[in-house]
Amino acid sequence: MKLKNLLLFCLVFPLVTTCNTNADLLNCIRTLPLNLGKDLNNPDLINAQTPGGHALFPGGNRGILLFNKNGNDFVAFDRLCPANDCDQPMTFEGRLLKCSCDDSAYSVDFGGAPQTEGFLCPAIEYRVIKNGSSLRITNF
Repeated sequence: MKLKNLLLFCLVFPLVTTCNTNADLLNCIRTLPLNLGKDLNNPDLINAQTPGGHALFPGGNRGILLFNKNGNDFVAFDRLCPANDCDQPMTFEGRLLKCSCDDSAYSVDFGGAPQTEGFLCPAIEYRVIKNGSSLRITNF
């Protein structure tokens, strides 16, 4: 009976100790403090006024994407590739942020979650607070 338990332990222990954990997420890039005010009436943000619309503007590490989810809810993401392996900002296509250097993609609908196998770190998301036509984009 002890031999059977020992054999089971030898088979299961390596599986348990090699599983990925959330500790891997601690190695993800953190952003610098950000606190921006924007007005939706600004001509630069005209495309972000309609549901599904977006605007790109300076700020953060590589620029910011502002996305209008449904007319009232907005999300904002840093355009820095989460793997930090690219000098170019991510592009935005079909509700996905895409990094051209490693072909990774990140969903704006799911908090910047990676949509490419093998990538763990999400895109950096900022909090967006809407008050009338004013937006506050922050990570405070």
